Amino acid sequence: MGKARTVYICSSCGAESSQWFGKCPSCGVYGTLEEEICNNSNNGNFSRAGWQSQSRNQAKKETPAQPRISVKFSDITEEEQPRINSGYHELDRVLGGGIVPGSLVLIGGDPGIGKSTLLLQTANQLSIRHPRILYVSAEESGQQIKLRASRLKVGRLENDSNGNGNNGNENHPTHEPNLYVLPETDLEEILRELESLKPQVAIIDSIQTLHFATINSAPGSVSQVRECTSALMQVAKRENITLFIVGHVTKEGAIAGPRVLEHLVDTVLYFEGDRYASHRLLRSVKNRFGATHEIGIFEMVDHGLDEVTNPSELFLSNRDEQAPGTATIVSCEGTRSIVVELQALVSPTSYTSPRRSTTGVDYNRLQQILAVLEKRVGIPLSKLDAYVASAGGLAVEEPAADLGMAIAIVASFRDRVVDPRTVLIGEIGLGGQVRLVSQMELRLKEAAKLGFKRAIVPKGQTYPSDLGLEIICVNKVIQAIVVAIPNNQNENENDFQEDEE
Repeated sequence: MGKARTVYICSSCGAESSQWFGKCPSCGVYGTLEEEICNNSNNGNFSRAGWQSQSRNQAKKETPAQPRISVKFSDITEEEQPRINSGYHELDRVLGGGIVPGSLVLIGGDPGIGKSTLLLQTANQLSIRHPRILYVSAEESGQQIKLRASRLKVGRLENDSNGNGNNGNENHPTHEPNLYVLPETDLEEILRELESLKPQVAIIDSIQTLHFATINSAPGSVSQVRECTSALMQVAKRENITLFIVGHVTKEGAIAGPRVLEHLVDTVLYFEGDRYASHRLLRSVKNRFGATHEIGIFEMVDHGLDEVTNPSELFLSNRDEQAPGTATIVSCEGTRSIVVELQALVSPTSYTSPRRSTTGVDYNRLQQILAVLEKRVGIPLSKLDAYVASAGGLAVEEPAADLGMAIAIVASFRDRVVDPRTVLIGEIGLGGQVRLVSQMELRLKEAAKLGFKRAIVPKGQTYPSDLGLEIICVNKVIQAIVVAIPNNQNENENDFQEDEE
């Protein structure tokens, strides 16, 4: 047994230091060094000097170079690995088309957002089609999981297509889900169960509560999280087990623990949403087997989480009620297009400096658009309060929302109504130009599918001509204002009412 020593490990990058600093010497983040006690042991160490001298002696001999265990890149076969259907189309979309066998998926989110609910429902769907699915709970007992599963209708016999169950009718056979539950915090016991059961998919809830007995630190510390994840990864890759790992998040919204945790896994997902709203967003941040920044949308109901098949309707408010200061945009998240309504309110300020507030929209983009409208269009906004929000609270961060944000602000300033059948797509430059955006075809198809009649897009943008939309191309933001907010407001409202009738 070696002598115990004290080290300080950064919770952000995992770097070690022999003394405490206010700022990590490696990554430069303040207040992240945590004290840990570890044992010095010489077991398993090898002599670097001996290995280097052996390499030098081999280099002196004139022997032909040949690989030891490496293979040529051309010898690797291009076999496409079949993916596992999770039972939820939204989860499969975020994962890139399904679950990849042997992959590690890290899911983070705020407490109570629904991570355990989503994974327990997914485990139930997988257990119907696969013989062995393991759910490891390090935070709840078996009885607690059973109570939550009863509310979610998880672990029961599968109902027939009418949802009435079998009721003793042999014409509608049922299948008992093969879902195994292991309430355990000891990592060695979990590893032994994985090697013995060999499940197709295993869920670890959560990684911050596991404990490795050989490490003298509390569960959730940097070294515990790092070593537990590394040990689970080795077993999963060796036995071809897909692992879903739940990770807690910090108050800044990042996954708690060392940054190396996100580098070890194959996919990093964030489960987001307002606890006061019913919808939840599953966002892909890292994915080695698919596109990043894909989103899946769920809705929290009384029996768990349900998929949202048409998310554009969720983020569109009642378009029959015409209100000043609203504009409709089409946002792209990965390969998904979502129609979102932006709302703006401009009012005289009661303070020395005007207030600026955003919900779901980047604050710096709002400041930039306000400056462009005042400098290039001549609208006096420097002494007015400005509030911009996206309907439903969806985070809209891409520059393609600039044009819709600008039109909503001008409409609120002039107290005018933008035609609710119009979508606005475009990025605004500092000179007042309307710049091109990507994935225009996907955006216009989504707008046409929802019944929009007109689209204002940047000039020079390519788009299909058979969508049934009136495409208006502009190259300046002032041209878009003239087109989107006509002077004869009454005639425009009458036309809209006639079309609705």
